[in-house]
Amino acid sequence: MKKIGLFGVGHLGKIHAKCITESDRMTLCGIYDIDIDKAKEVANEYNVEAFPSMDELIERCDIADIVTPTITHFEVAKKAVLAKKAIFIEKPVVATVEEAMELIELQKQHGVKIQVGHVERFNPAFLATEKLIKTPLFIEAHRLGFFNTRGNDVSVILDLMIHDLDIVLKITNSKLLDIQASGVAIVTDTIDIANARLHFENGCVANLTASRISLKNMRKMRIFQEGRYISIDFFNKKSEVVHIEDYIDKNNPFAMVLDIGEGKPQKQIVVESPPIVMNNAIRSELESLVYSIENETPTTVTLQDGTNALMAAHEILTKINRQNKIKG
Repeated sequence: MKKIGLFGVGHLGKIHAKCITESDRMTLCGIYDIDIDKAKEVANEYNVEAFPSMDELIERCDIADIVTPTITHFEVAKKAVLAKKAIFIEKPVVATVEEAMELIELQKQHGVKIQVGHVERFNPAFLATEKLIKTPLFIEAHRLGFFNTRGNDVSVILDLMIHDLDIVLKITNSKLLDIQASGVAIVTDTIDIANARLHFENGCVANLTASRISLKNMRKMRIFQEGRYISIDFFNKKSEVVHIEDYIDKNNPFAMVLDIGEGKPQKQIVVESPPIVMNNAIRSELESLVYSIENETPTTVTLQDGTNALMAAHEILTKINRQNKIKG
């Protein structure tokens, strides 16, 4: 059992605490939060110690679980790396690209495991289709949500769109060549609605939209590749795969038949729903870090993965801010 030190007990931190205590691969060894009263409240709930300083908790734990505000991620992570502790760090990995690059160097020097909390990698709808995704040609994603006061310290790009950026960078596995983006602040001081179009070296194009002032919740991604169309509903945890095959069963009255020309064999459209194995995605991502430590395997979402998503997010922000300044 790996001893987890939890840093930050806001909304998401409390979820982490519950997931850790429900796992048979981890144990919650203590909590630190700048709000000591909040830390004591959660610590009492789970019968663990609330530590007065992050240094003391880092010394006590095997893994530092960093769920503090993004602006403090680097401070906590640096202390943990220097103490040679493994790290789970929520997205966005840190506040700036410069901090991410320094953290990468620190990881190289001290050889610790670091996993970034891009939780959609563990969404059962994505896991059900991941092996079917080969070489996407076009990707479209919509991540929309109701307005919520949580997470508004950063733009919608760093709050919501970064989930889809991570998935897109993972499945394209190609160099990002160009980004076009637009966005606007509506109810906060940062961007609340944004659209980005990403062009990759292998020819793939991804169109991403994110909004945190929508009238409905939606987290969908559509992936088009040769011979196959894949739809992933992250919110409802459902997936569909559409492909074309020879029309063989002539007695099927429900077959969607395509007549592709005289003298050519008929085809049919086949829609399949891959089996979904439900899970607790947050608990799964935490346990995957434990697995990588115990088996000396790479983490599922590496520090470099988190940095790549952060770099793309900041480039989108730069493009939007430059465009809005010109318009102004």
